[in-house]
Amino acid sequence: MQGVPSGFALTALANYLTASGVSSSTVGSFITIIGIPWIVQMIWGPLIDKYRYSIVGEYKHWIVLTQFAAVAASLVLLVVQHPAQQVWLLATLFFVHSIVASVQDASVDAMAILITPTNEKGRVNAFMRGGILLGISFGAAALSFVLHQWGFTASVLVQSGILLLFTMFFFFTRLHKTDSLFPRFTKNLLSGEIVDSDSLAVVFRRLLKAIFNGKAFRIFGFIGLSYLCFSVFTRSINFYLIRNLSWSDSELSILTGGWGAMVTLTVILLSGLFADKLGATRLQRFVLLGLSLFLLLFNGLLFASSSKSFITSGLLFWGIADPLYSIAAFPILMNMSDKQIAGSQFTAYMALINLADIGGAYISGWLLLFVKGPYLGVVTGAVLLLITMLLFKYKSQLEPQKENAVTSSHPVNPDLDA
Repeated sequence: MQGVPSGFALTALANYLTASGVSSSTVGSFITIIGIPWIVQMIWGPLIDKYRYSIVGEYKHWIVLTQFAAVAASLVLLVVQHPAQQVWLLATLFFVHSIVASVQDASVDAMAILITPTNEKGRVNAFMRGGILLGISFGAAALSFVLHQWGFTASVLVQSGILLLFTMFFFFTRLHKTDSLFPRFTKNLLSGEIVDSDSLAVVFRRLLKAIFNGKAFRIFGFIGLSYLCFSVFTRSINFYLIRNLSWSDSELSILTGGWGAMVTLTVILLSGLFADKLGATRLQRFVLLGLSLFLLLFNGLLFASSSKSFITSGLLFWGIADPLYSIAAFPILMNMSDKQIAGSQFTAYMALINLADIGGAYISGWLLLFVKGPYLGVVTGAVLLLITMLLFKYKSQLEPQKENAVTSSHPVNPDLDA
């Protein structure tokens, strides 16, 4: 549910607008506006944590509410008739959808931390990223095809139908066998049994202290800068292929979201198991080394070659970059999270990563007015290589402390453990 609108807006529509003659700075601003709610989603974390209990299951009431709201926000997109001529209206409506989706995302992350043992965080993150990847692939490839064949209205209806389908799937999912499927409309609907009576101000102070802790701040600094580089390269290569090499936007969207999706999904699910065995921090270093060398080589060769087979191979490989790095980085962030505010802290990290992502889109949108995409690709590769060298040099000092288990108010569920 989080991936489908993201793939539709940030890949299919962004490429469509680029091919329709919309300037790179406007497309960059379009992406930035959609991403703003994902920056401030750290605001939702403490509120969600404080009111986490309900008769339908911890955090589930937040997720179900936001899922139905996401369906409604998707249907409102039907007021747009000409996307390339109504870019700012389109951006505003996707902005509203992003607000809803960011609350859903924060609730899902908090739930994942709640029910996941430490030694399974790698594979759980792999499933989470795999689900988002499939959604992004569908939004980018399938909805791009629908957009070009039957128009914007048809693509919005397909998106809304998909969101409604998965909303119903989750509505009838119990987190624990004793949970009710339907809420009780009483004065304690949201509050339930509040075991943590801290005020929101106390939670926010604790959150800021945890984030700006010296070691945690340095570890996340490297991770956030890496995601900024990923975003700059991704946006710049798409723009370069469409505007400079005359690729069609639908061809690029289908390639990005379609052909490599199943291969990428298989790779990240296997890497999730590998992360649990090898260790997330070690996997992070080797993945980042491989990606930095790829960017330097691929972008360097782009100056001499415009071969479609070469570029296609490079894009398919790059398709696994963000998911594969996430499998290593997200367990590190989970393990750094203070058990008393784990949901809030992890959500704050995700918000800052989203800031890096849309910041990269905004920066590349303006830089592309002056330099070609491959130049930006070489720079991002060099920055990632520098980060990798620092991670290897200071690896003993950047190893995060192990977290304590996050406890739930529910008894242990043997079915969940199995």
